[in-house]
Order: sequence, then structure tokens, then C-alpha cells
Amino acid sequence: MPKPVVLIAEELSPATIEALGPDFEVRSVDGADRAALLPALADADAVLIRSATKMDAEAIAAAPSLKVIARAGVGLDNVDIKAATSAGVMVVNAPTSNIISAAELTVGHILSLARHIPAAHSSLAAGAWKRSSFTGTELYEKTVGIIGLGRIGALIAARVQAFGVSVVAYDPYVTPTRAQQLGVQLVSLDELLRTSDFVTIHMPKTPETTGMIGAAQFEIMKDSAYVVNVARGGLIDEEALYTALTTGQIAGAGLDVFTSEPPAQDGTAFPLLSLPNVVVTPHLGASTEEAQEKAGVSVAKSVKLALEGDLVPDAVNVAGGVIDPFVRPGIALVEQLGQIFTGLAPSALTSLDIEVRGELADYDVSVYRLAALKGIFTNIVSENVSYVNAPLFAEQRGIETRLIVESESPLYRNITILRGTLSDGTVLTVEGTLAGTRMVPKVVGINGYEVEVPISRYHVVMRYADRPGIVAIYGQKLGEAGINIAGLQVARPDASGRALSVLTVDSPIPEAMLDELRDAVAADLFRQIELSEV
Repeated sequence: MPKPVVLIAEELSPATIEALGPDFEVRSVDGADRAALLPALADADAVLIRSATKMDAEAIAAAPSLKVIARAGVGLDNVDIKAATSAGVMVVNAPTSNIISAAELTVGHILSLARHIPAAHSSLAAGAWKRSSFTGTELYEKTVGIIGLGRIGALIAARVQAFGVSVVAYDPYVTPTRAQQLGVQLVSLDELLRTSDFVTIHMPKTPETTGMIGAAQFEIMKDSAYVVNVARGGLIDEEALYTALTTGQIAGAGLDVFTSEPPAQDGTAFPLLSLPNVVVTPHLGASTEEAQEKAGVSVAKSVKLALEGDLVPDAVNVAGGVIDPFVRPGIALVEQLGQIFTGLAPSALTSLDIEVRGELADYDVSVYRLAALKGIFTNIVSENVSYVNAPLFAEQRGIETRLIVESESPLYRNITILRGTLSDGTVLTVEGTLAGTRMVPKVVGINGYEVEVPISRYHVVMRYADRPGIVAIYGQKLGEAGINIAGLQVARPDASGRALSVLTVDSPIPEAMLDELRDAVAADLFRQIELSEV
């Protein structure tokens, strides 16, 4: 029997090859050379890439035997995950390989800004000796504000505390107990910006977080404060940052990531590069020998698991391993319910029950717990979320989880319910099922309201006092804005007389318009939810 073919499309460490073991035929190709890559994929069972190889729909179609695409790194911008999923190809990456490197680079930017290290180096290298021009500031007894207290944020907190700083953090999905364990004080975003001498951001890039540090936030900050972004380009509004730096609203900025990469090299086209109070690096968060080594070995192990038919914890699109065909279609549904749950939650999650009811009770549905947690954390942590690290995120945040399986399901053949207790004491439930022969994923319940809405990319959920004319109000406003309502269901009022509307729209609603709609219908619950994958 021939050995499975593993194609190495970019240079990887010897340890990566060793981690694959002797049971595979390992071949190499220059993945950046399209003419060489496509024929080489013809009989490949797996392909290992970094960032130069583009695994798009064309490349995936050229690989009929392909079972897994492995990216030796964190980002997956060069992989068409949707096309891979449609073709039944697993996509894996190395989500934790660079977290220490990213945390250390962040600290490096903070120190570089505090002591003007790059500017002082350039000056001395040019032959000048201007000690008085580079008087810096100590970190000791300063305040460091961390926006996003995930794994990287926690590593940064531990490292900067050695300098004798106070650490405050903003993260609506972290409980006070977890923050206390890290020696960090949770505060509002505005308070963090007002009090911090150094602000570093570690959030995922979503519609809600894009540009979250802009003109209004810079106005709040100290004029002696510095801001650092080693997470995702676009979290900081670059135009507003330029204004803040040139008008003295803040003292300086350290950037490793940019809205467009690489940024223009012309100082006029990308003016931030021309400023003396800006320290820049070319997206070096994962650029250490250790991180590259960890990434290669990690994905090699994942490829080995995938080709041997075992569970692959770092799969980003499908769960590997021996999962019954009757169970597998529900994995995506449960992930989507997790994302909807997060979109509706007004405060941090403290405990979660995953209830699976119906015929699925006769099967092993333990993967649904992983899928629910993966969905819940997908849009709230800066790291890529997988089946292996989602439970770790829950454990770090002190979130207790239970999987409850019952055969009784009076209304649906099968139903999955996410029931969570939040830090403010409220209980949130989201229910879903796969409907009909086409197994369409649907939300069938929210907080006790019965609905039946096919899951789509964009949803708006609102609750308001039931009265005539409400649908006409938001229908007219959305129509005037050119936003099409693809679906709508209004759930009957509960005992309080409040109704729940769930809208499916074809495009996201601008933030300013959301506030207008909320006020127009006097909603006490109003959320726009964007799912990352549908």
C-alpha cells in the first residue's frame, strides 16, 4: 500500500519533517511558483505551507486527493477556508505558536517608546551625540493598560509587572476572578484610556473592533501616553492616530501591524512612517526562530493525526477524528450558535450548559462542547480559536461547562441549546436545529422566545414593548438606507408584554444607524450579530 503523500510547499525546519515520522512520502515544491504547485498537488494527501503559497479554490480543485491544508503559522489569509470546507479538506494552523513571541515584541515596543531606542540609534549611527534629545521615561510606577486580556494579554501582564507597573485591562468577556488571578484590575475602556501611560491592544479584528481606537479615544488619553498595536492592523484608526501624534494628543505609537500590508514606503502616502515619535516593525510578531519551529512541528503533528484518522484539535473548519456522520453536520450549527450567544451576551460568561436533545442522544456528541466554545470565543479573543484552545480559554476565564444529553425533544427531531449564566446574574439561552432534508441550520429559540430563523451572516435581534407599527419603523429606515431585509420573524410578547424581532439582513448596518433604530423602537435589547463563517 503506497504511503500518503505530504507536500512541503515552503521551507520548514528539519524538526517539522521529523515530526511527520516515517509513514509518509514527503515531497517538496516551491509553493510560490504556481506552475509548479498545481501539478504537484495532483496526488497530494496533505500540503504544508507558510504565507507565500496561495491555497485558493483553483489550487484545492487541482488536488482531488487532498485531505488537509496545514499552515505553519497563525494567519490563514492565503487559504480559502470556504472552498476547502466545501471540498471536505481540513484546514489546520498553529494558533499558539507565536503567543510568547508576540508578547515579547509588545514589551519591546513599550521599552523602545519609553527610551526612544530606535531614534537614538539612528542619530548615533549618523554620527551625532545628542543625549539630551532622547530623555525617556521609566516604566516604574506607571500604568499599563491592556485592551484584550486573552492569552497574549495575560502574558504581557505577567511580563510588565516585573517593571513595577500597575496593570489595568478592558475585556468585557473576562470575569473579575480571572483578572484578579492575573493581578490585573478590570476597568471600562474609557477609564483605561484616561489612566494609562502605555496602552496596548490585543483584540480580534471584527466589525465592532475595527477602528475601536480612534479620534474620540485619543482625546481621552494622556498627552504623555503611548499606544502599541502588535495584534491586528485596523484596530487603530491610522488617520486619527496621525492627527493625535502630530497635535500632541499622545506622545507616541508602536506599530507592528497595519491596515494595508506592507504600508506604502512613501512618507506622503503613509505619513505615519515619517513621524519621529512612531516605532514601526514589519509584522514581526511571529518572527522568531522559536515561534517558527513551534509552528512547523505543531502542524506536522496535526497532519499526522488527520491522515491517521484521529481527532485534530487545531482544525479550524472541521473536526477531525472518528465522528459519526449523523453527528458531524451539527458541528457547524453549534459553532454558529456559540457566535450568536456571544453576540447577545451583555456581560462575561461564567458557566455554560450545552444541552443536546433528541435522536443525537444515542451518539457521542462530545465534540459539540468543543464546537460551542469555539464559536463563543471566535470573535472575542485575538488568537485563532480551535478545538484544542477553546476549552483552555474557558478554563482561564473560570467558565464552568457541562454537556447534557437527553433523548426527549418534543418539538424537534434534534435540538441543541446553549444555556449560559453571565457575570451580571442573567441567564441567556440560544437554541438551534438542522431543519428538513437539506439540514438547514436554524435558530429556534432565544431567551424563551420561539423563533425559526435560518442562520445567515448578518442578524439583528431586538426586544421592545409590543405595539402596532414597529416593523414599519425599522423596515422604512433600513429601506431608506439601502439595506435589504432578507428575513424577519417577530416572536409573540412574553409576560412582560415585550416582543422579540430577529432580522436577517444582506449587509451590515452602520453603527450610527443602529443607535437610531434602537431609539426609534425603544428597544431594551438590541444587537447586530455578524458571524465569521456561514
